[in-house]
Amino acid sequence: MTTQTHNAKTFQGSCFCGSVQFTVSGEPAAMGYCHCESCRSWSAGPVNAFTLWKPESVRITRGAEHIGGFSKAPTSDRKWCKQCGGHVFTAHPLWGVTDVYAASIPDFPYHPGLHVNYQETKLRIKDGLPKMKDMPKEMGGSGVVIAE
Repeated sequence: MTTQTHNAKTFQGSCFCGSVQFTVSGEPAAMGYCHCESCRSWSAGPVNAFTLWKPESVRITRGAEHIGGFSKAPTSDRKWCKQCGGHVFTAHPLWGVTDVYAASIPDFPYHPGLHVNYQETKLRIKDGLPKMKDMPKEMGGSGVVIAE
């Protein structure tokens, strides 16, 4: 469901079972695909589709008490629903963004702009988008783009 709030679009999302519900508002800072080992392992898939938001643009509307978290590294504080195990988002405090998994916001118009950590990929994707070797320079990476 999409609603209009002060000229900013708001989209609703949830965990797998719906116990945790949230909204994202405005525009994401970036959208794309991550191919790093951590995201692949966390998502149990070959690629993770991300949407990056300012933390104040992400609001838990129901079930905050059901959110569990785990930090393997200081760059990522991963959150999930303790009821169903469904992944919800990852806070990236060092970068000042929250990654809300694209699949958990069903009505959001996801338009990826790049691939990150492509040197670690297990699934080659030929979609014409830039393939970053690791991360953009603004996020501490090399900023190097590699071939599809």
